[in-house]
Amino acid sequence: MSTSLYLQEVIDAHVEIEQWLSGAAPAEKLAPLLARFAAQFSMVSPKGALLGYSDLSAMFSGGHGSRPGLRIHIDGFQIVREWDGGAVVSYREKQVLENGDGNVRHSTAVFARDAQDAVKWVHLHETFG
Repeated sequence: MSTSLYLQEVIDAHVEIEQWLSGAAPAEKLAPLLARFAAQFSMVSPKGALLGYSDLSAMFSGGHGSRPGLRIHIDGFQIVREWDGGAVVSYREKQVLENGDGNVRHSTAVFARDAQDAVKWVHLHETFG
């Protein structure tokens, strides 16, 4: 797999997340968004909470339109390690709301390809920066 595949997944997922949380995406976009994440997905939130796939699903299910005007910008993308079938990547995520409030997160993500060769998010660790 090429580095650009993982970068593109990070970008595409965050476009969907931005649209979902801002309310720009229709309700039928929830299932494709959740399908990006592996069933065994885990996440360490910026505040240190350990979350699983069911927590992520509940967060997105209840979060539609919860952040009006949200804009997400990704930069600083790096491949930490890549192997046949997956990768660990890091990137910086800047979130800004329409009122100007925002935050920056430094993230490390683990990806794996499934049986259909689709890239799935397996683990994500975010830290406010």
